[in-house]
Amino acid sequence: MTTTAESGTTKPAPPPPGVFATLRQTPVSVRYLLGGVLINQMGAFVQTFLVLYLTARGLSVGHAGLALTAYSVGAVLGTILGGELVLRYGPRATITGAMATSAVILVLIPTLSGAGRFPLLLVAVALAGLATQSYRPAASVLLSDLIPAEHRVMGFSMMRIALNGGAALSPLIAAGLILLDWDLLFYLDAGTALVYALLALTLLPKVAAPVDEDEEEKGPKGGYGALLRDRKYLAFLASVLLGSVIYVQYTVALPLKISSEGHPTALYSTVLTASSVILISCELKLTSYVKRWPPYLAGGVGTALMALGVAGYGLPFGSAVTIVLCTVVFVFGVMISGPTMFAHPATYPAAVKARYIAAHQAGFGVGLALGPTLGVLAWSTLGNGIWWVCGVVGLVAALCAHLGMRGANAA
Repeated sequence: MTTTAESGTTKPAPPPPGVFATLRQTPVSVRYLLGGVLINQMGAFVQTFLVLYLTARGLSVGHAGLALTAYSVGAVLGTILGGELVLRYGPRATITGAMATSAVILVLIPTLSGAGRFPLLLVAVALAGLATQSYRPAASVLLSDLIPAEHRVMGFSMMRIALNGGAALSPLIAAGLILLDWDLLFYLDAGTALVYALLALTLLPKVAAPVDEDEEEKGPKGGYGALLRDRKYLAFLASVLLGSVIYVQYTVALPLKISSEGHPTALYSTVLTASSVILISCELKLTSYVKRWPPYLAGGVGTALMALGVAGYGLPFGSAVTIVLCTVVFVFGVMISGPTMFAHPATYPAAVKARYIAAHQAGFGVGLALGPTLGVLAWSTLGNGIWWVCGVVGLVAALCAHLGMRGANAA
């Protein structure tokens, strides 16, 4: 409510700007940035299809799994490296260099996948993960610098839509390429990375690298040392890590549940399709309202709702309808918490923002890397009880988000 100075009467607060109104207020450079993210994500085939590709080329499942692990490790380290590159060279140069390097390495992978070259393949795959993911902190820093503060959460929601939209289209493109030649996956992936590099070089603004004038004087207390002493941010990172471990069970333990209970495979396809449609069609509209909430409320409530959704998978009457309804609850929790939590690290001062963003993305990546192993182990040990464990862990993550984002030391 607002009060007029002359009459003392109150008027309702104006409604939040709509999605299209926000898009019209978005700088064109942000649209170029998000367009590059979408193009790059549409060709992001390596992590999804690496195991299938290597086994099709004659490698054992064990070797293919080891290669995927190397990629995941490289990806996590790449986010940390990306934060440091932003501090030294600025976001545009980091995106350009990371994507160009990624393109070169991806082109080499088909050549190295032959017999007797597995050690070289492991190195190449790890470097591909390192280069491919090192652009992400730069993209987040640049987005936060270019978009007005009042639209920051909406801006990160748009970046999530670009990532999710590209991820939804990528398997469809890959299915056509595989019919022609498996190697085309890597060549097109390299091509989209190169397009993004050229787009960044020619269309994105050159934003100077942030300078921390006191870093040399701080010595070991500077850099990531400041982050490690920030207890609120560590609580936030704990929420991100736990939440991502739970999130990935939707693609790991859920299909195991569906299969073990005798549901048709089409049910899992329905769940994936429904969640993608809801995310892409509803997140921006929902974010236009949620962005007015205090960040700690959006992070805590959304994470708790996500936890309740996955806990619902453990209900004894696990019908197909129940699974779909629980997925809807889960997805709405993701949409409520996701944009605000992704935008939160970008609210910190410029001198530390890149490292805070990199730490957030690394924590999310570690959770996604650990989640499949922990999920399979928990399913084999607990069966349907995994969902109750996920629910409890999710509520702990919600509490960490609430404590970590409330009164945080943000700019």
